[in-house]
Amino acid sequence: MINPKNPFTVGKTVPPERFVGRKYEINSTFDQIASRGHVAIWGSPGMGKSSLLEVLKSPEIWQKRRFDPSVVVIVYFSCFSIQPFLPSKFWQEILKLLAEKFQKDASLYSEINTLSAKPEVNKDDLRQALKLIGKQNKHLVLLVDDYHIAIRENSQYKSENVEIFLSECRNLANDSAEKNLSMIVTSLRRLNEIGPDLTPDKSPWFNHYLFLPLKPFTEEDVTNIFSGVRIKPKLKDRIRQIAGSNPTLLQNAGFIFYNKLQAEEARDVETFTKDFLAATKHFFQKIWQLSTEEEQAILMLIALSRLKGRLPQTNQRYDLGNIDIILSQKEQKLNDLEERGIIISNKTEDKITYSFASSLMEWWVIQEIKNSNDEELEKRKKIFLNLMSKKQLERVKKVVLFLWEHKDDVASGVELFMS
Repeated sequence: MINPKNPFTVGKTVPPERFVGRKYEINSTFDQIASRGHVAIWGSPGMGKSSLLEVLKSPEIWQKRRFDPSVVVIVYFSCFSIQPFLPSKFWQEILKLLAEKFQKDASLYSEINTLSAKPEVNKDDLRQALKLIGKQNKHLVLLVDDYHIAIRENSQYKSENVEIFLSECRNLANDSAEKNLSMIVTSLRRLNEIGPDLTPDKSPWFNHYLFLPLKPFTEEDVTNIFSGVRIKPKLKDRIRQIAGSNPTLLQNAGFIFYNKLQAEEARDVETFTKDFLAATKHFFQKIWQLSTEEEQAILMLIALSRLKGRLPQTNQRYDLGNIDIILSQKEQKLNDLEERGIIISNKTEDKITYSFASSLMEWWVIQEIKNSNDEELEKRKKIFLNLMSKKQLERVKKVVLFLWEHKDDVASGVELFMS
């Protein structure tokens, strides 16, 4: 009798008991906490940033590492909770959550609540709260999810406000008077890439963090996710092809497979792929939208170069020229895309080629090319010219026009990547 409880997690954080991998990141974070340091964790969507913070909240994890959870106060907060983001609201919400941790201590609860109730709350109010809990030999571990929201301007939060807020966080983290705070933040990209530009007269606002990237899962991690679940080799290979090593996509794939197993439904490769695409299409859209225009252009070039071999009788009109040379000049961008789990590099003796970590991400990019128009192609012209010569660009435009003229020859997304 199959266990009715699906062991895979979709739409929420993975519980600590089902969490896989990230041993280095967890150990490094605890090392920082032990020395009252701070950590900036970043990774693309689906890499498990929120799930990692969920692990750091678990008392059992602290005990396993011989830390006493009773001397720490753990506060978790997502910047998505404030719309639009405002620093005063941020400090206020942190203080409210901190006060809740001391409901059994009427005096301390009242003092922290009084600070949070001020008309305008700032970092100094949190500093005051730190002094209060410091007298009880407590250490605040502040887990701030989606920190990139705090670095994004809005109608009430301009660039100068962003700089002030980030400087306040740095000031609080480096305050020599108080050493009972560790701040662990997560973001979609490395903080120095998305934050205010550095100027010669200012010290880097982000230099108090240990930076930790969340990369795609290792082979061992993938094996551990599916441990105890019997999957036919052909279907398991397809799961790796369409989900790559992205933790969230792998959880989705496992969830779908397990439910089909329970319901005794068809689990053939083609049906599974269609169901997986229907459940995760929004995810690939998000990956695409969060990529810069230059990254989108690079992904298009990779997709176009790989598509040629899938279309019959296209050699005469499908000449992209030497795309490999163009890509070799964007090594850093390619490394970033690989680190985020979007593409993978394939090294041979004489060259490096690139492919998509997920075949469905490749499908998504091809759909973007197929469904674009002349106006959109013209908008991308400047970006492409930063990557290649005018002659090379004309070749690419001809290939795109060829695809538009032969859309029927380009098979549907699922069929195309079933081969």
